[in-house]
Amino acid sequence: MDPKYPIGQFDWTGPNTAEQRSRLIDEIAAAPQRMGSAVAGLTDAQLNTPYREGGWTVRQVVHHVPDSHMNSYIRFKFALTEHEPTIKPYDESVWAELIDAKTAPVEPSLNLLEGLHHRWTLLLRSLSEEDVKRKFFHPELGVVTIDKYIALYAWHGKHHVAHITALRESKGWN
Repeated sequence: MDPKYPIGQFDWTGPNTAEQRSRLIDEIAAAPQRMGSAVAGLTDAQLNTPYREGGWTVRQVVHHVPDSHMNSYIRFKFALTEHEPTIKPYDESVWAELIDAKTAPVEPSLNLLEGLHHRWTLLLRSLSEEDVKRKFFHPELGVVTIDKYIALYAWHGKHHVAHITALRESKGWN
């Protein structure tokens, strides 16, 4: 197993069928509970352990996920309300070095993730076949459809939960 990509790199062969999209949205909906379970019972020392050599700490991973997912949620809204908007990327590695990502308790980010995903999945479940074809321009990724972005974020949540669960398993923290 590659510790950087414990579930493999994102690979999308889309477009998604309505059934596939529904399962992907279920994955997005489940991410907050899975993240909470992944960190349940960890000590501060364990939260401050990098999930791999040269990687972020568990704490940074937990804070990164709502940062990333908030940006994604807003990108979905731009794509739904504007014609192929250009979105602003952010440097996630710099954000992960900010004091809140390095030291804050994880509970506020877990709570944020739960509320965000409640709103996000409500929006995602309302999308029509035409809506998921809408696009935005990402300066680093190019033109991206909502359909593809749903698949990416279903993968993203599982990817980061797997960082933590793989570390727990390797350290015997289960």
